[in-house]
Amino acid sequence: MLLRFGYVLLLALSLSACQNKFQELPPPLSPLPQESLIESYFNQSQASSYTEVLRQQTRLGDNLEEIIVNTIADADSTVYMAVQELRLPAISQALAERYRAGVKVRVIIENTYNGPWKSLTLSQVSQLPEQERDRYNEFIQSIDSNMDGEISQDEINRGDALIILSNAGVPLIDDTADGSRGSGLMHHKFLVVDGKTVIVTSANFTTSGIHGDFSESLSQGNANNLLKIESSELAELFTEEFNLLWGDGPGGKLDSKFGVKKPFRDTREVLVGDTKVAVQFSPTSNSQSWQKSVNGLINRTLEKAQKSINLSLFVFSAQPLVNTLEKKSLQGVLIQGLIDPSFAYRYYSEGLDMMGVALANKCKYETDNHAWQKPISTVGIPNLPPGDRLHHKFGIIDNSIVITGSHNWTEAANKNNDETLLVIESSTVAAHFEREFQRLYQTATMGIPSWLMKRVKKQQQECGDRLTKTETSLTDTNNRINLNTATAEELETLPGVGPKLAERIIQARKNQPFTSLADLDQVSGIGPKMLDKLSDRVTW
Repeated sequence: MLLRFGYVLLLALSLSACQNKFQELPPPLSPLPQESLIESYFNQSQASSYTEVLRQQTRLGDNLEEIIVNTIADADSTVYMAVQELRLPAISQALAERYRAGVKVRVIIENTYNGPWKSLTLSQVSQLPEQERDRYNEFIQSIDSNMDGEISQDEINRGDALIILSNAGVPLIDDTADGSRGSGLMHHKFLVVDGKTVIVTSANFTTSGIHGDFSESLSQGNANNLLKIESSELAELFTEEFNLLWGDGPGGKLDSKFGVKKPFRDTREVLVGDTKVAVQFSPTSNSQSWQKSVNGLINRTLEKAQKSINLSLFVFSAQPLVNTLEKKSLQGVLIQGLIDPSFAYRYYSEGLDMMGVALANKCKYETDNHAWQKPISTVGIPNLPPGDRLHHKFGIIDNSIVITGSHNWTEAANKNNDETLLVIESSTVAAHFEREFQRLYQTATMGIPSWLMKRVKKQQQECGDRLTKTETSLTDTNNRINLNTATAEELETLPGVGPKLAERIIQARKNQPFTSLADLDQVSGIGPKMLDKLSDRVTW
């Protein structure tokens, strides 16, 4: 394919340009055998290396972007993509080239990210959360190809992923296409090509999600994985999910179905070669039993463990799942877990339960909070390069079963978001995920940090007999903003909440009323710093 040749040529030129700046970077590990129809990749892999086009540096890892671009370039008939965020111009260029060649190309993204970066005004940029504002500034730096400090229209046309799609006429919708203000989150990260190839990843299609922060040379990108699966039967299930979201597409009837508007579909199993793969899509409405939900599928899979369960999770706040882990731990199953540092020590983190610690919020524990009576010391946080996050959502059972996808282990993902979960019964695939887990685990910080124990003791001293199990504080609620009833104007009086974030909060409560700060934490644009500021300003 011409496009693939172009990408490889660009990569080769980048390598040539970097010969004087970078030495060869031989991977320290040998590649593992791949399952014939299920290939596993990791952007921080120690068994491969590549040179990034944008930052012009050679680093260890699988080039997830190149895998996506080349898969698109091979398309003959259809490309269906559903991804929360798309900011990588090479992927958009691949989609545009295939669309111009007559391939049916359709793209769905989350409405929060359905706007070219350059369309933002200075006022809108100033209202972005700190992390988003940093990414905007990195985007401006990355497309300033002649480094003159000014962004020309030509640079925008070549560097803004959404402008590239728009200029080519590629059909695109977001999760407002059903007539709503958007679903909980359109959090999918999958690609279906020619009705036979499926890519499922934990990564958003952004520089920080795959390669690393543009301004931080040590950043390696949020730790993410990608599966490339050849199966027409599995592709059919993903196409069904895509078509429900798509409806009539741009300009059609408001018949797209996002979130709980989608019909319930139970777990489906297919054989990919000789490998059993189960798939289920979130969310599951409250009209269905929890056991039938995606978290229910995770729970049933954990129940199968006889020897070991290894977890690498961005966020873990689903109480029923940690209760099952405790049961398995008491049965002698070795439980090891890593949680992203930004979520590991929140009061709702199930990692705390596993370590035998309970944190209160305003002297109140969560209703179902349950610190383990026999805590384990094999839970902790990874030590990642500056700016990077643990963005995986995987578990490994007995070195033979892998749970993975876009689905975080939370009730927000389970009840609100459009998500994908796969359960793959393959020791070959599990070996790849186990290598990634061990890479992170070997240098991780395990157990309860001293500062956390001091915080627990301080809470106990300050709260005393007031420490009870309830989800909301009963004091000072009259002066707080109720997230479930406040108008947009009232929400905008909160620190850091502008019109767009107020709209997202209102939409989130329509899908599922707020019951805790953990629910608010799942709203796009609410980061750790903002959550701390809002914790004593809101109620529900």
